[in-house]
Amino acid sequence: MGIISTILGTFGFGFGTTIGILIGYYLFIYYQPTDDPEIKPLVELDSEAIAKMFPEIPLWVKNPDFDRIDWLNKLIGYMWPYLDKAISNMAKSIAKPIIAEQIPNYKIDSVEFEMLTLGSLPPTFQGMKVYATDDKELIMELSVKWAGNPNILVAAKAFGLKATVQVVDLQVYATPRITLKPLVPSFPCFANIFVSLMDKPQVDFGLKLLGVDVMAIPGLYRFVQELIKDQVANMYLWPKNLCVQIMDPSTAMKKPVGLLNVKVIKAIKLKKKDFLGGSDPYVKLTLSGDRVPGKKTVVKHSNLNPEWNEEFDLVVKEPESQVLQLIVYDWEQVGKHDKIGMNVIPLKDLTPEEPKLMTLELLKSMEPNEPVSEKSRGQLVVEVEYKPFKEDNIPDNLDDPNAVEKAPDGTPSGGGLLVVIVHEAEDLEGKYHTNPYVRLLFKGEERKTKRVKKNREPRWDEDFQFPLDEPPINDKLHVEVISTSSRMGLIQSKEALGYVVINLADVVSNRRINDKYHLIDSKNGRIQIELQWRTSS
Repeated sequence: MGIISTILGTFGFGFGTTIGILIGYYLFIYYQPTDDPEIKPLVELDSEAIAKMFPEIPLWVKNPDFDRIDWLNKLIGYMWPYLDKAISNMAKSIAKPIIAEQIPNYKIDSVEFEMLTLGSLPPTFQGMKVYATDDKELIMELSVKWAGNPNILVAAKAFGLKATVQVVDLQVYATPRITLKPLVPSFPCFANIFVSLMDKPQVDFGLKLLGVDVMAIPGLYRFVQELIKDQVANMYLWPKNLCVQIMDPSTAMKKPVGLLNVKVIKAIKLKKKDFLGGSDPYVKLTLSGDRVPGKKTVVKHSNLNPEWNEEFDLVVKEPESQVLQLIVYDWEQVGKHDKIGMNVIPLKDLTPEEPKLMTLELLKSMEPNEPVSEKSRGQLVVEVEYKPFKEDNIPDNLDDPNAVEKAPDGTPSGGGLLVVIVHEAEDLEGKYHTNPYVRLLFKGEERKTKRVKKNREPRWDEDFQFPLDEPPINDKLHVEVISTSSRMGLIQSKEALGYVVINLADVVSNRRINDKYHLIDSKNGRIQIELQWRTSS
C-alpha cells in the first residue's frame, strides 16, 4: 500500500500542477486588454486621477488656497541648528509630566532622555494657507513633511534593570494650525501662539533595543503607531491646542494715553547720611506698572539743599491707577546707595493740562503701618503736569529705551552732560582673588563702583555724570577693573583684572553708545559700558 499511495501522490501533484498552470495562463490571456491604453493630457484628468499618479505632489499644486513657501523652507534650513535645540528642549518639558504620570501604571522606576536631537535634516513645508478673522487673530494652516535623522535615546529603569531604546528612521506628516492671538500694537504684535492639529498625524519610525528593530515584531508596529496618534490627538487635535505665551496680553493691549511732565526743582533740609554730616543726593522717578527703566537726576555732591531744575517726560498708560514714585538717594562711591526718603503722587489726583507745584514730605517708606518718625527726612519740591494725547496725535518712539534725556537747566549752550553707565562684566579672572569694582578716570576725576565679592561676572548698573563746557571730541575715558582682597595684610591686596580706553568722539555724534569692550591684559574678560551725551537742545 505504501508504494501505491506514493505513486498516486506523485501523479496527483504533477497532474494538479499542470492543470493549474494551464488555467492561470488561460485567465492571463483572457483578461488582457485588447484595446490600446487611452492616452489623455494631464489637463483633462480630474484631481483624484492626478493624485493617484503623483502621490507626492505638493499641496500648493493640488489646492489653490495653499501658497507656495519655498522661502520658509530656506529660512528653516538656515535656522535649523538653533531650532533643533529649542524644539528638543520644549519636547522634553512637554514629555516629562506625561511620562511621570504614566510610568506608575506600568511599574517602571523612571524613563529619561539620554539624548534628544532632531538631526541635521529640517522639515519641509508643502504649502501654507493664511487667513484672518474679526477676532484680532491670524490663522495659518500648514502641511509639514519630515524625514529626519534624529538621535533619540530613551532609558527606562525597572526592577533594577536598565534598557535603552533608540528611535531611528523617523518620518512625520502633519497638518498643524498655528493661531497668533490676540494681535496687539506692541512688538512682536501677538501675545500667544496656539498650535493644534487638523488631522491625526502620520508617524513612521523604528525602535532599536539591543541592536534589534523591535518594530519588526508582528502587530507591534501598528499598535505603537495608533497609540502615538491617539495620544497626540487627545492633546492637540483641534479644538484642543498647545499654548505658548509670548507676552502678557493685558499689558500688551495698553496704549499710551498721555505724557507726565515732571520737573524736579529742589530738595529742602535733607537728612544727613554721610559720616561727615553731608549727603550726595539724586532723585529717581518711576511710574508704577512701567517696564521702562526709571529716570534719574544728576548727583549734587555735599549738598543738603540741592537744586536740580531737571525735566522728565514719562509715558502714561493708565492715569486712573498709575502713581509717580519719587525716591531721593544718597550716592555712595563704594557700596549700595542709601535711600534718604520717598513719596508718591497718584495720577488720578492731577487735573489734565494744569501744572501743579507740590512740596512732598519725604518718608521712609509708603507702608501704611510704618511708624512715623518725628525726625524729618526733608522735603522735595516738584512740578507735575499730565498732558493727555489727542486722537491720532500719539508721538513715535514713546517707549524707546534708547532715548536720551536732555541735560538739566544751567548746562552751557556749547557743552553738555556725559553720562557713563557701568552695566556688567564677563569672564573676569584674578590670579589671587576676584572681588571686582570699576575705576573710571576722566579729565583728572576718579569715580568708582561698589565692589562685588567673589564674582567673575559681576553686575553693577551704576551711572556717573560729568558736566562739561564743551563736547569731549578729543577726550578719552579710562575704564579699569580692579579686584581687592577682603583679607587684611595679604601681599596681593589689590589686583588689576584688565582695562580699556574709550574714545568719546563717537558718543558725541551718536548721542548714545552701549557696547561690550574686551579688556586689555585679560584673557577673556569683557565689560559692558553705556555712554550718553546729553545736551540742552
